[in-house]
Amino acid sequence: MSIQSKKLFSIFIKITIVVFALWFIYVKLVSNNDLKKFIALVETLPENQIKLVISMVMLLMLLNWSLEAIKWKRLIKPVEPITLWKAIESVFCGLTLAVFTPNRIGEYGGRVFFLSPKRRIVGVVAMAVGNISQMVITNVFGAIALSIFIYSFNLLDYRLCLAGFAIAAVFCLFFLVFYFNIKWLNTILLSIKYTQKYKKFYTILGKYKKMELLKILLFSFARYLVFSTEYFIMFNWLVPGIDYMHILMLVSILFFVQSSLPSLDLLDIGIRSVTALFFFKFVTNQSTAVVACIASIWFINIIIPAILGSYFVFKLNFFGSDKRS
Repeated sequence: MSIQSKKLFSIFIKITIVVFALWFIYVKLVSNNDLKKFIALVETLPENQIKLVISMVMLLMLLNWSLEAIKWKRLIKPVEPITLWKAIESVFCGLTLAVFTPNRIGEYGGRVFFLSPKRRIVGVVAMAVGNISQMVITNVFGAIALSIFIYSFNLLDYRLCLAGFAIAAVFCLFFLVFYFNIKWLNTILLSIKYTQKYKKFYTILGKYKKMELLKILLFSFARYLVFSTEYFIMFNWLVPGIDYMHILMLVSILFFVQSSLPSLDLLDIGIRSVTALFFFKFVTNQSTAVVACIASIWFINIIIPAILGSYFVFKLNFFGSDKRS
């Protein structure tokens, strides 16, 4: 394929991705009843209050994805050092591709196509390390929150509760030990004859020292605090009267359950709503307000970044020869 043909094909793919993503987003937004409930609910509130809360959550959304960009920059440094701005571009581009792909698989492509062609597969491995760090935080806090939830509302016999606490402790310990020894994966893959020929792609796992893994985990924890704060602000605003600790506990469980289920970002709102209604019914009967909170965070954290990321899709470098600013 000639250089000109590659450029034209690249432009065609980028336009197709953007058009499809925006169309997909539009269709889901128009048919989203939960978001309509949120709009109807906030219309009854003072305008200054609406502007203040939405602005705060929007700023937290930008902080959340900025932290992810910094984390991505650190993760990819052993593979191919990139600037912070390039990391931001790739993160937002990945969000656009994530909205219409199962289990956010498109997010990988959205990021690694900003790298040199020879380093893209290694980039996928590096990104997986970052996702594992986020999963560790989500699972550890989720398991603890779920244990407290079961105990607080007397859902099980005390002996079963104790057994549950023990299982949760082992569960958390497993994830932490696995994460801080992620180089074990490298050793295991090297011991398998079939995967030995691909060692140039996964040997990066052995390059992450425990101190670097700790720093990456701290970035994941910072992100966890940020988007937990988003939920806290929204629930405290739209569902007043819920105990603060209950909000934090239930939000942690919500994250935990979501991370365990296969999903599509744009369809994920239904899963989020059903999960939230099941757990929040123990502390409030305001189901409409609960659904409205979930829908608003979904829109701000997923949809708006995906729309912003559509601009950066045009900077994707499919063939390693595109000129980008």
